[in-house]
Amino acid sequence: MRFADIGQQLRAYRLESGLRAEEIAARLGVSRAALYRYEKGEVIKLDTIRRLAELLKISPLSLLGIGVEYFSRPIAFQERLRQVEEQSDQTLQVGEAVCYPTTTDAFDGALAEAWAEVADNASERVAARAAADQAMGLLTARKKLHQSRRANIIAMLSEAALRNFLTEGVAAGLAVSERTRTRCRLAARAEAESIATLMESVPIGLQIGLLAVEPAGNFLVMRGRERAHVCTSPFPADMTASQVTGVGTITAADEAVSVHQRVAEAAWRNALKGSAAAARVRDLIREIGPR
Repeated sequence: MRFADIGQQLRAYRLESGLRAEEIAARLGVSRAALYRYEKGEVIKLDTIRRLAELLKISPLSLLGIGVEYFSRPIAFQERLRQVEEQSDQTLQVGEAVCYPTTTDAFDGALAEAWAEVADNASERVAARAAADQAMGLLTARKKLHQSRRANIIAMLSEAALRNFLTEGVAAGLAVSERTRTRCRLAARAEAESIATLMESVPIGLQIGLLAVEPAGNFLVMRGRERAHVCTSPFPADMTASQVTGVGTITAADEAVSVHQRVAEAAWRNALKGSAAAARVRDLIREIGPR
């Protein structure tokens, strides 16, 4: 029984629900101190596991890692994704415009500015700013984790997503001023140039390709020493602080991992790689041009 995994799900639920630790502890019939111990991975009694499964509205089997975890809030999904990354040595990414852990400081700078502006214009400014700060903190933690662990990454980016990224910029769809939108577009161009450079140079442990055929959905296959997970999400990293409608999933079920692994391997065989991929990315940059 993986109590550390259960603790991580409990922490993700706390972020997802917005409930205070005292409220969750009361629903579980434990003290707040016990709740924090459970989040750290200490042994949980079976009757508490049953109550926790009821609280999370999942089956006890799902809680024990056999089923699927569902996330309707981007912040909770990013926290759980960080937890999985912490135990992973290899990541296969299919889809999206960027591979977030490898993005530049320009990406984060533009993103922080866009989120701050949206928060400052929100009706509940304090709460919105706190959510933006929390989201930025989660992304920063994911990037620092990658920089310290250097897990192997094979990322297959979507040409259509990259085209939209260059057109709209970082944090596409957010209502920001033209000045901020311009900065977001410039950051997207800089990011695309960085991606092209990484495609050509192929640094140790990182390979980035461009998909010749667009994926029907984005997903990650993340493998650690003891187990693997599949993560599917409608939440791009630059929309973590936004009110996005969708459901992300994470599962360690063997059949799900196997199917997604096969799809990812086939996609990689057919993807543009190296100088050919870099040339295509630079063609898109020239084609869309500065805005």
